[in-house]
Amino acid sequence: MLSKPYIGRFAPSPSGELHFGSLIAALGSYLQARAQQGVWRVRIEDIDPPREVPGAATTILQQLEHYGLHWDGDVLWQSQRHDAYREALAWLKNQDLCYFCTCTRARIQSVGGTYDGHCRTLGNGPENAALRLRQMHPVLAFNDRLRGTIQADERLAREDFIIHRRDGLFAYNLAVVVDDHFQGVTEIVRGADLIEPTVRQISLYQQFGWQAPDYIHLPLALNEEGAKLSKQNHGPALPIGDPRPVLIQALRFLGQVIPAQWQDLSTAQLLQNAVIHWSLTAVPDTAKINPPFSNGLC
Repeated sequence: MLSKPYIGRFAPSPSGELHFGSLIAALGSYLQARAQQGVWRVRIEDIDPPREVPGAATTILQQLEHYGLHWDGDVLWQSQRHDAYREALAWLKNQDLCYFCTCTRARIQSVGGTYDGHCRTLGNGPENAALRLRQMHPVLAFNDRLRGTIQADERLAREDFIIHRRDGLFAYNLAVVVDDHFQGVTEIVRGADLIEPTVRQISLYQQFGWQAPDYIHLPLALNEEGAKLSKQNHGPALPIGDPRPVLIQALRFLGQVIPAQWQDLSTAQLLQNAVIHWSLTAVPDTAKINPPFSNGLC
């Protein structure tokens, strides 16, 4: 039996420009896809307008192109996928796999911080309510191709989680599963900060009767205080100058061998060489401190 063609993706949210940590995720995803002679797609996850920064989506795409990470096909915008999410919610409702919940964060904190199924049998209407998945397929562990078997927090794995927010926005876990299935993604390469929601996403695949992709969670780039580089803690945006020194630093972070004469290579040649020599086994499975743009590279 022929295996399915490899399809990977990078799916940033437009809450700010890409930083070094974002580059790690994008580069690892890109190299894994290209090393498999696969397809690499880009999706802009713009379903949370209050968190979006005007112009960030355009800047992100420009940054990817500047760093030589060219994607296949058209960019998928989650803001244009609302009909697909509504269809998925309607199917779950018809199967009695979700219900309306009016519990506040304060109430959930009062019972220990994990939702206790309080509204499961109350028959609430949609007014001022979130929609929760009726968890029928809790995933207590999953295999990560880099880290091996990852055990889930059992309380989180069994929790009925939100798939449509009370403010009318679609929840991240629902949108990402619907879109990854729609795009035929076979493997998801992303940062280790997204390990926790993976079990919820796999459970959604099982609820829909879809095959879940494989997962690889890359180590996180940390600042000197040991905190994850992120848009929320003001990780510096990627430099707009010569991309090669920063790509070299990212490759080193991912455990890859660097060409001795990399200064003589163009960005395209450097990435082509990285694809040829890409080794997932060389990628460290734990986070480490790696101050961005250090060692005199930039």
